[in-house]
Amino acid sequence: MECDIAEKVPDRLAKERMMTPRTVVADIDHLKKLFIMPDSPDKFMEFGHELLEMIHSFFSTKDGIHSAITLPELGQIFSELSIPSEPHLLKDTISEIKDKIVAHSVKVGNPYYVGHMTSAVPYFSILVEMIIASLNQNQVKIETAKASTFVERELIGWIHRLIYDRDESFYQDHVQNHQIALGNVVLDGTIANMTAMHVALAKAFPPDGRFPGVSRAGLVEAFRHYGVDRGIIVMSKRGHYSFNKIARICGLGEDNIVKIDVDWRNKIDLYKLANEWGKIKDHNESSHGKTKVISLVGIAGTTETGNIDDLDSLEKWARAMSTHFHVDAAWGGPVLFVDQYRHLFKGIEKADSVTFDAHKLLYTPNSMGMVLFRNEQDLNHLKHNAQYILRPDSWDQGRFTIEGSRPFTSLRAWTSLKVFGAHGFELLFKNAFDLTSELKRLIDTNPSFEAMSDPELFIFNYRFAPLEVREALAVCDDPKKRERINNIVNEMNIDLHRAIRKKDTSFVSRTVLESTKYAPEMIVVLRAVTINPLTTNEILSEIVEEHERLGLSLYNGIYRSRFRQMIPLES
Repeated sequence: MECDIAEKVPDRLAKERMMTPRTVVADIDHLKKLFIMPDSPDKFMEFGHELLEMIHSFFSTKDGIHSAITLPELGQIFSELSIPSEPHLLKDTISEIKDKIVAHSVKVGNPYYVGHMTSAVPYFSILVEMIIASLNQNQVKIETAKASTFVERELIGWIHRLIYDRDESFYQDHVQNHQIALGNVVLDGTIANMTAMHVALAKAFPPDGRFPGVSRAGLVEAFRHYGVDRGIIVMSKRGHYSFNKIARICGLGEDNIVKIDVDWRNKIDLYKLANEWGKIKDHNESSHGKTKVISLVGIAGTTETGNIDDLDSLEKWARAMSTHFHVDAAWGGPVLFVDQYRHLFKGIEKADSVTFDAHKLLYTPNSMGMVLFRNEQDLNHLKHNAQYILRPDSWDQGRFTIEGSRPFTSLRAWTSLKVFGAHGFELLFKNAFDLTSELKRLIDTNPSFEAMSDPELFIFNYRFAPLEVREALAVCDDPKKRERINNIVNEMNIDLHRAIRKKDTSFVSRTVLESTKYAPEMIVVLRAVTINPLTTNEILSEIVEEHERLGLSLYNGIYRSRFRQMIPLES
């Protein structure tokens, strides 16, 4: 197969380099036609049919999840050093997109692709994207987003009620009250978390006498006024890496993200949190400069393992710390639709703010996030205005957002919730729970694999570790020897993951965990995300069988002899 690919590469690259689009005269009349809506939909039909054929072909082709082209080869294809100087025919540009881009895109909707949170989207999403693009509403201002502003506020009201479930009159009074905002539609979970932390920072250092507040005076003046020498954000080690970026951007610095160890369930260890808080209180009582906890963050669906912190207990700790309680539910939030599993999120309704992504479990295209606030006044900490836009008493949503210009992405989630309904999402999530349970069963009953996490929300971690290796590990009482054995198992799983990528008929991701039964050793694990409605139990069985074959080939060919040098294996 390697030889076949190598032989095809020159021809493929030569062909794609030869596809030089035809230029046309840079005439203003020609350019104007590109902006004028055709007299009839026939012109759209011509290109629309070609585009739909292209999309259909991409999803129906039975070759691998990734194209055979290498990354350096892609670099050669996209190596034009200057912007094209002359206009090109649209038809030629679409052909170029088809041959150079679509052909080499990852088939994340493939039911055998169970490695990341990016999954299949419903086909009507393609139509919704056409509406969003053609209307080209800018959500920053009511003058560029008339109806869409009200759609966005309605959607925010729906999700706010899903999380906080305030009484009917609260939503009647506030959903379309332009003086406040219950939340924001944002680019993604990172911007949602950033918005929440901005509000938390403003609440931590509010205006006081002649001090105008941190938003105006800055961190240096805020620390000086309040006698603080350190501001921290506290979360578990499973906290999303976006908080590191946020700490850099807002001036706190990454060293002031205090990450608490997790327990064997990959939830924040409450005993270690209590110990950390004890240290903070001791410091504050014995020092002139104090440590201020700006926010305590709970995770409702960790991205590596899919587990949920004890939110109810964290809320109590946040009140004891007199700090903002934020829940990052970018991954798990939509599971609140399922009453059967709502108990997993107990305490989320007490959070001051919640991050909630649509492009994950609401199955909308990338990317769209939301941030919701329990207190309808909290986003006033962010409120701003300008002379030509965002006037103080306007209906402009941009008054409450970090972002400026924003597209009408709320239509994606609004449409999905209309088409599927809450009950439809409940059925989708119950199916995902069943898939996760089936994968765990397949791993637990297969002697070649070892479960490495207890899944709660559609993410399961495991590793390839033949039974004889696991049995030897179980009786090994020398910590250093056990670590050496696990290091070899780590190497084997990295090689297995590479073999899976090379085979390219299925896909799982991989990560490293310190919270397994082998703690504190760092263990390489495979990571499966079982949310694609098109994935079946039979497909999961095929995936496990294929990965076992690849793993045993590595084990018998390379690794068994290495293990023999360290542990007595059966002949």
